[in-house]
Amino acid sequence: MDKLYSVTELARDLGVTPRTVRFYEDQGLILPQRAGNTRIYTHRDRARMILILRGKRLGFSLKEIKEFLDLYVVDTTQVEQLQLLATKVRGRIALLEDQLLAVQTSLTELRDIERMTLDALRSKGVNSA
Repeated sequence: MDKLYSVTELARDLGVTPRTVRFYEDQGLILPQRAGNTRIYTHRDRARMILILRGKRLGFSLKEIKEFLDLYVVDTTQVEQLQLLATKVRGRIALLEDQLLAVQTSLTELRDIERMTLDALRSKGVNSA
């Protein structure tokens, strides 16, 4: 039998708050079973939460994450769905590469400014910290 989780157990297992788990439930990204008023999460819910958290960390919107999760529910032999996923992933990779280049450029510029500032301080006989 698969392991079942309470909201607290699932949250603790994933390193998030119970409120975070409930938020993703409210968004329709996970659908726990219920026993009365108690939410019961399955291994499948845990796997979906891992994908949700990974998607958020990679910068995907909740709408995009839901589209990805829906691909796991339907037949993954559907070529159009797999092509959609590949297209979205390529788009995210391109965006992250652009952001990386921008960060690298900013770091280079800041290091140049730092070097010039330290040189100016040294020329005035001041040691920098």
